[in-house]
Amino acid sequence: MGKKYDNVIESLDKLKEYSLDDAIRLLKEKKYVKFDETVDIAVNLGVDPRKSDQMVRGFVVLPHGTGKVVRVLVFAKGEKEKEAQMAGADYFGADEYVEKIQKGWLDFDKAVATPDMMGLVGKLGKILGPRGLMPNPKTGTVTFDITKAVKEIKAGKVDYKVEKAGIVHLPVGKLSFDEGKLIDNIKTAVDSIVRSKPVASKGRYLRKITISSTMGPGLQIDLGSVISTKI
Repeated sequence: MGKKYDNVIESLDKLKEYSLDDAIRLLKEKKYVKFDETVDIAVNLGVDPRKSDQMVRGFVVLPHGTGKVVRVLVFAKGEKEKEAQMAGADYFGADEYVEKIQKGWLDFDKAVATPDMMGLVGKLGKILGPRGLMPNPKTGTVTFDITKAVKEIKAGKVDYKVEKAGIVHLPVGKLSFDEGKLIDNIKTAVDSIVRSKPVASKGRYLRKITISSTMGPGLQIDLGSVISTKI
């Protein structure tokens, strides 16, 4: 990734578990790019995602948001379309947006739909599904409570789903955030993942947490600095 990145890596202890405070401080100190990097966490879990009863999936509303402006599309008609507009959705409608998406338009980050729209939205499964844009009742994006859904997304709602390797990745803010805000966001995110623990998961659930910025190194976090007990 370049000499600057190599220099940063060489200055760190790859085997050390850093406290959450120290890790955030180091990411800020070692920053070498001009843009405001996104901070991500990777949470290794003791689950087998190949088994349906060990799937970990959910969402969390970060208390200080993600630092990103999220464009929301709402599939709705009538009064619910008006509700979407009042709630702050960027785009709202039905058939016209299905047609636009079928023609290649994808200038939005999240999609919400009222349940009665899913027959129509289902036509877009092959387009939206692989991109993680398909409305889903499990993530609260198929609902008649459009106001709540839109406001949560705008406020910093992040969906997560465990990957094949048993890892959950999710953004937790920007590197420019105050340290306290990043800590709040990370602890809230980890708490949500802990509460999503499948009943079928046996043994140690939280295995490892790594924090990184867009262009920065990955730092392993001491679990005790994020949660009170190892789960």
